Amino acid sequence: TRSCPLSYPPTPFPRALASSSTSHHQFPSFTAMRSLRELARFATQTRSLAPAFRVAPVAAASASFAQTRVFTMSAPSSVEVDAYKVGDSTNIKWHEGSVDSATREKALGQKGCVLWFTGLSGSGKSTVAYTLEHALFQRGKIAQVLDGDNIRHGLNSNVDFSPAGREENIRRIGEVSKLFADSGMITLVSFISPYRKDRDDVRKRVGDGKFVEVYMKIPLAVCEERDPKGLYKAARAGKIKGFTGIDDPYEEPLCAEIVMEVAKEGGDGTLAAPEKMAAAIIAVLEEKGYLTA
Repeated sequence: TRSCPLSYPPTPFPRALASSSTSHHQFPSFTAMRSLRELARFATQTRSLAPAFRVAPVAAASASFAQTRVFTMSAPSSVEVDAYKVGDSTNIKWHEGSVDSATREKALGQKGCVLWFTGLSGSGKSTVAYTLEHALFQRGKIAQVLDGDNIRHGLNSNVDFSPAGREENIRRIGEVSKLFADSGMITLVSFISPYRKDRDDVRKRVGDGKFVEVYMKIPLAVCEERDPKGLYKAARAGKIKGFTGIDDPYEEPLCAEIVMEVAKEGGDGTLAAPEKMAAAIIAVLEEKGYLTA
């Protein structure tokens, strides 16, 4: 089980130890401690303060014993566990809820899934994703967009644009999207996600039956001409290094479930209206049964 915080505030504890009367220290009642692991933590605090304050011998001895001999509920009663190792991966257990995904989906009248929009910057990923979200809500469906730029303002604000950083960026949002899909949500993820392996890893985590890759197959020339954020111009001027499509690769999907192309969608070498693209995706979702449960 996970270790929980002490049930008593730590601040009054040192004040009590600093009392001028060594025989009347106000130690927290052992019966008030919720678990032996809390007692072990108490022992650690006691030891750290021992050089400066004289600690009652009985309390110190009891706490020392608790620190070295702690049992976890997740381990057999005959197995000794070091208090400092509680929380290691070997002690982390999966807790299965009493409401499964199928029950949630039935309540929502839809099947949880992840639509993973990938493509170059400026290919229209977020525009189409938000348009699709709106169209689904108009049908009474519950959907949520997870946008790459938005996520970097919070959850992934500490992740850079190095290859390792981009891998971690996708790993994190992949885990979040899986949680959303498992709750019955139609989850619309809009990330450049330039590396094929990272996208494939998310597919494996989410599961083929719930993962729908939407490839915005828009040529670099078209994306650069659109350049809604001015990023291509900055990259060409050398102000941005490692920009996908310019000096960092984009690895195209090999078997995306949905592919949006300029020639097919616009018909005249231009991008189709977002509403038209969203309607085409909804048709696929209906065909695959995601809009019913």
